[in-house]
Amino acid sequence: MNTTPTSPAPARGPLDHDVRTQIVDAAMDYFTRYGYEKTTVSDLAKAIGFSKAYIYKFFDSKQAIGEVICANRLGEVMRAVDAAVAGATSASDRFRRMFRAFIDAGTELFFEDRKLYDIAATAARDGWPSVQAYQRYVEDLIAKIVREGREAGEFERKTPLDETANAICLVMQPYINPLLLQYNLEGAQDASLHLSSLVLRSLAP
Repeated sequence: MNTTPTSPAPARGPLDHDVRTQIVDAAMDYFTRYGYEKTTVSDLAKAIGFSKAYIYKFFDSKQAIGEVICANRLGEVMRAVDAAVAGATSASDRFRRMFRAFIDAGTELFFEDRKLYDIAATAARDGWPSVQAYQRYVEDLIAKIVREGREAGEFERKTPLDETANAICLVMQPYINPLLLQYNLEGAQDASLHLSSLVLRSLAP
């Protein structure tokens, strides 16, 4: 029996990706003006002309929307750090560049996008996945630099690598954690120099 092929029905409305982008863009606008805590999903729905129920088809909560924004912002910080350490000539130089880049990027985000910085602070306080991924990035990068320094003979090798990396991470926390940096902005640049020197002296063979 012959069958007549049917054409697929034309897609209705914007693609899912476009809708998600609209929602995230509207959220960034609202969060920038009013802050994360004061913005509701109803506010975002009104801003883009969708129902709240429709937004929930794409994001299951306001936090899920904030998570996308937070991941994007922290991604910018990580890319800035990667770029800063790329041209380092030694593990010591790489460590100094890394610490300075974290502070520079975090400070820039704080002063240029204060309301969006609040999302990162909230995410750090509540342990959002984006902040956990950021923390793993920091820990892995520190461990990599220490390992490189040991292989090059720059750093001591007696202390277990994980213990060393964890201690360094703890020293840096007040200046790289979004929740804590906002309380340590004054003198942060000097701190990066002094603490870098202190850490590197402790790593000397």
